[in-house]
Amino acid sequence: MTDRTPADLSSEEIAAVRSWVIHEDAHVLVLDKPAGLSSQGGRVRAHTLDDLLWAFARSNGKRPDLVHRLDRDTSGVILAAKTRPAAGFLGKAIQARRLKKTYLALVAAAPDPAQGRIDTPLLRVEIGRESHMRVADAAAAGAQASETLYRTLAGSQEGALVELNPLTGRMHQLRVHMASIGRALVGDPRYGGALTLAGSPAPRLMLHAWKLTFPHPEGGDRTVEAPPPDDFRRLAQAAGLTHASLSRPERDR
Repeated sequence: MTDRTPADLSSEEIAAVRSWVIHEDAHVLVLDKPAGLSSQGGRVRAHTLDDLLWAFARSNGKRPDLVHRLDRDTSGVILAAKTRPAAGFLGKAIQARRLKKTYLALVAAAPDPAQGRIDTPLLRVEIGRESHMRVADAAAAGAQASETLYRTLAGSQEGALVELNPLTGRMHQLRVHMASIGRALVGDPRYGGALTLAGSPAPRLMLHAWKLTFPHPEGGDRTVEAPPPDDFRRLAQAAGLTHASLSRPERDR
């Protein structure tokens, strides 16, 4: 679909991005993005996921385009449109909040209460060359209404596994909202998260885009799922956390 200058991809990059496909049809492409890979842009001089989508270019030079983003250190489900009509359809669905995103995260202690809704407004601020979000009063200039549902799936003396559903799509929303209730995500020092869990170092931000339900251009809804990667599961195991979401399907073992 995109007609920008194609990225010069290596055979290894092409093989890698093709191995991340978890669903593909005539309209959409769904990938399981690894942590450490930027969705788009960024200052690191390396190919982003957006660049890697040139691996799926058609003979007419068109290729899929991302319809939403994940933070660089967040792993999991990400959606791309393969045609211009599909991109327009999904863009309208996002504006209407018809996409349901479900994340898994590790925190150093279970939330209290175990589940609830966070509706704290957020404000984007620039600190040096970095963009941050912070909680704000609803009346503050630039404050954006933000809502997150959370639910504790498993807990131990060492930490907890939580399910997060953002009802709005603000930058760093899940990270700031969880920090606002004293449960910053493990591996997120920017917002006060611990760098270890159960004595084990956190290799990155412990946030995984687990499931995505979206309206399909052909009608009805589709739900796609990506099991947490090994680094996430190992740290959860070190904290004594067990839950069905941490299991990998037999076909992926």
